[in-house]
Amino acid sequence: MSLSVFGHDDIMSMEKRYRAAFINSLSGFKSANLLGTSDAERQTNLCMVSSAFHLGANPALMGVIIRPDTVVRDSLENIRQLGVYTLNHVSEAMLTAAHQTSARYPHDVSEFDQVGLTPLWRDRFNAPYVQEAAVRLGLVLREEHTLAINGTHLLIGEISEVHVPESCVKDDGYVDIEQAGSVAVSGLDSYHRTARIGRLSYAKPDCFPEWLD
Repeated sequence: MSLSVFGHDDIMSMEKRYRAAFINSLSGFKSANLLGTSDAERQTNLCMVSSAFHLGANPALMGVIIRPDTVVRDSLENIRQLGVYTLNHVSEAMLTAAHQTSARYPHDVSEFDQVGLTPLWRDRFNAPYVQEAAVRLGLVLREEHTLAINGTHLLIGEISEVHVPESCVKDDGYVDIEQAGSVAVSGLDSYHRTARIGRLSYAKPDCFPEWLD
């Protein structure tokens, strides 16, 4: 396979949408999540995000990147208002509906209603989960940082609740999200099933890892 080499000037001279598709493909496979929020009147909002990432286990933290609020970002405003949100793993069965949440609906229109997904409410948690998702996380906002380099917002949330199929949680705490049906995304619009190669033992300097299964 022949390789193409792109320098800084090549990248910056790309047409805007082409460059967005190109650069978004380079970070590899990413998680596909639906970000669920609500305002104080329970007007719900749902959007696809592929920027969620692990930050630490003690406390249990996750980060997510939100685009600059140079235009109204309902999800961001709802999180600022109520301080809670959900992340819901996307599965193949709900993929078309999940992708459609990226459309720019008016503020008073719920993406849940428009794409046919079901909000799931839990007592004392003021953000909607996606009922159709097998893996659901409820998070409380702990920090927000605006990145000076491009105006994006880093939200740091502490996991307060996890919904996951019992059979997917293994004896050592590993959660088999492939068994749960979670899909991955690459670029802006390419979705993928996963095929696990296997798990390796903890790496140590004096021995090579062994396959666990």
